[in-house]
Amino acid sequence: MKKPKLSQQSIVLALFALLFAGLLLFLPGFAQIDNLLTLVQNVAFLGILGLGMAIVVIGRGIDISMIAALAVPSGLLLQLVQDGHSLPAACALALGLTLLFGLVNGWLIAYAEVPSLFTTLACGLFLAGLGQASLLHLEVVQWPAALDPLAWLGRGTLAGLPMPVVMFAVAAAACSFFLRRLRAGAFIQAIGDNPFAARATGLPTRPMVLLEYMLAALIGLFAGVVMAASINSMPTRIFNSTMIYDVVLVVVLGGIGLSGGRGGVFNVVIGTLLIGTMLNGMTIMDLSYSVQNIIKGVLLLVAILIDSMLNPRNEETAQQGDI
Repeated sequence: MKKPKLSQQSIVLALFALLFAGLLLFLPGFAQIDNLLTLVQNVAFLGILGLGMAIVVIGRGIDISMIAALAVPSGLLLQLVQDGHSLPAACALALGLTLLFGLVNGWLIAYAEVPSLFTTLACGLFLAGLGQASLLHLEVVQWPAALDPLAWLGRGTLAGLPMPVVMFAVAAAACSFFLRRLRAGAFIQAIGDNPFAARATGLPTRPMVLLEYMLAALIGLFAGVVMAASINSMPTRIFNSTMIYDVVLVVVLGGIGLSGGRGGVFNVVIGTLLIGTMLNGMTIMDLSYSVQNIIKGVLLLVAILIDSMLNPRNEETAQQGDI
């Protein structure tokens, strides 16, 4: 009989269970209800962003502009409503900015063939600077009363679960349906697995890349609105934080191969649980940001090494298909 093969997902899930149990038993304050509620809310925001990043990484790309897509369009939505614009008009403008941002990202990567790392870095910096210089009056945009029809996205509970967690579950279900049931999702996975073979078989590779980055931007906007509704404001300086590295950690540690074509929503969920719990524990232990960054950097490096061993790629398989 063959021994069952341990997958990265099962290992990460076991690590999460051990870490959560250890913190629950030995870290004072971790088991408090207020802390657990904070944990699940932060996990929800991180998880929603992880879903957008997962779609891009499965398509053999990366999007490090997602925090700008989270902060600026949602901050613009709050700002426009504060300035007296109607809710439909403000939503339309914020949505339009998000789609345009994703479209520019995707076009530069798919048609101009600029590497995704440099494209999303430059576009994210541009959008963040545009928000600071022109679109937003303050660095922290407060939630206006006129926007209360959307407040349910981040406030209250449903069946005992905080609404951000419910929104994460809804987003996860939608992304799972997209990747597993829709033709576009299958195309993205095929393109990520072997872009040359996908193009040779007639798949619309460039439009699919456009779609990836537009979806990532839309998911970023959704995460931003949920976050703003939950904390009653949008601190736009969040795009200067290290949150994007946490999102990358969620995706890579969860088992989504950086070489593309592998992984799904379940990988994001287990990666989110592990990283969210680890970040919460380090915060309670009052570890400095420098120490936290060292730990996250080591984890990311280890995850990349594991990914390179579990999902090897070489020039031959990249062009001719997996053997």
